[in-house]
Amino acid sequence: MSKTTYTTLISTDQLDALQISGQPCMVFDCSFDLGKPSAGYQQYEQAHIPGAVFADLDHDLSAKHGVPGSDGSVAVSQADQPASGGRHPLPSRERFSVWLSSVGFSNDMQAVVYDRNGANFCGRLWWMLKWAGHDAVAVLDGGLQAWEAAGLPVNQGSEPSHFQSSFSLQPPLRRLVSANEVLAGLDSPSQTLIDARAGARYRGEVEPLDPVAGHIPGALNRPFSENLAADGRFKPRELLRAEFEQLLGERPADGVVHQCGSGVSALPNLLAMEIAGLGQAALFAGSWSEWCADASRPVARG
Repeated sequence: MSKTTYTTLISTDQLDALQISGQPCMVFDCSFDLGKPSAGYQQYEQAHIPGAVFADLDHDLSAKHGVPGSDGSVAVSQADQPASGGRHPLPSRERFSVWLSSVGFSNDMQAVVYDRNGANFCGRLWWMLKWAGHDAVAVLDGGLQAWEAAGLPVNQGSEPSHFQSSFSLQPPLRRLVSANEVLAGLDSPSQTLIDARAGARYRGEVEPLDPVAGHIPGALNRPFSENLAADGRFKPRELLRAEFEQLLGERPADGVVHQCGSGVSALPNLLAMEIAGLGQAALFAGSWSEWCADASRPVARG
C-alpha cells in the first residue's frame, strides 16, 4: 500500500480517504477556550471526529508547574523543566514524548490536528510534533466545522483508550527561539518579529491577559485570523504569499520569528508562511507574556 504523507494542510475529503485506507493515522481534537478552559473537552464530548484523541492546551500541550511542598517550594524534575516561559510554557520534548506515547501515538503514524477555533489551538500541536522531529502532521483545513459541513460523521462522549506506544524523539524540524535570542536580535536586520495578536493588543490600547500592554520593539503585526477565508479555511497559497511579502517588504522571510501572547496563536501565521512557500520560520514560544514579565526588556506602544 502506498503511503501518503501530509505535512501542512489536509482537506476533509483527504482525511476521510485516509481513514478508510487503513494507513496508520491518529486524529487530535485541540479545541479550547482561554476564558473557560474546561469548555474544550465539553465541546469534544458533544461532537468530535470518530476516533479523535482530545489534546488539552493546559494539561497536555503546556508544561506542568509542579506541586508546592510543605515548605512552599516547588520541585520540578529535569524532564519537567519547561522549554519556554510565558503563560503557556512549552513542556520539554521528553515530557511531550511521554504524553504522545501515553495516548498511543507512534512514529509511523500520520497525525491530523483540528479545532473549532480557526486553527488557533491545533497549530500548537502541529508545531510541537514538528519540534519533536515528526514531519507527518497536518492541520484539518476548516476544522470540525468543515468536517460537519461535508456531512461526515461525528461521535459523542469519550473514545476507547489506545494501547501505550513508545514514541521516539527525532532531531527537531522547527526552531525554538528564547527571549534572550530575541533581545539580542532586536537591532539586527536578520531578525523580523511578527506578532499575531489583535491590533488593539499589539498597539497597547488594551491588555486583557498580561500585566503590561504593548509589543516588542520592531515587531510587525499580523493578527492570526487574517490567514483564513470567510469559510474558515486557509486562504490560497498565492494570496498568503502576497500578503506576507507585502508585510515583510525588503525583510528576508528566513529571518522571521513568530510570537503572540503566549506562543499559541502565533502558529497559524507560521503555518501560513509554510503554505505560502516562504520557508520554516522560528517561534518565540514565550512570546509577549514572557517578554513583559521582565521589566528590563523594552516595550513599544502604538
